[in-house]
Amino acid sequence: MKLQPITQEEAEMIAQWSYPEPYSFYDITADAEDYEEFISEEDRNPHTYSVYQEDELIGFFTFTPTGEGIDVGLGMHPEWTGKGRGREFIERGLQFAEKEYAPSMFTLSVAQFNERAIKVYEKVGFVYVEEFMQPTNGSIFPFIRMKKS
Repeated sequence: MKLQPITQEEAEMIAQWSYPEPYSFYDITADAEDYEEFISEEDRNPHTYSVYQEDELIGFFTFTPTGEGIDVGLGMHPEWTGKGRGREFIERGLQFAEKEYAPSMFTLSVAQFNERAIKVYEKVGFVYVEEFMQPTNGSIFPFIRMKKS
């Protein structure tokens, strides 16, 4: 797996990915603000990377430096999800971030309903921190914050 700074073309391709229910919640187009930020070269987080397996774009990571470490955002191509590939994907992303940013810890947030992702995060060492309500996709939803030291 190879991570590289995301290009505009890659961001536009990723923004069109469509996940099956109930994971369509994670379609970038599901939230107008998120979509506009992701496809805007000026507004997109400068710490966003595309992920390739050989010549195939399979996902992205966003590593946001915080006072405590790195907050991780990520997405895998819909055809790669639910097939036992998540653990390696996340481990490779975290290894990359450790080399690039040397954080003291990682944090991430995940929708409470996404038990599939939560199990993968736990397998790579993330632990539950708290539940919180997150405005997104035109409403407010329960999320879980997790961390890995």
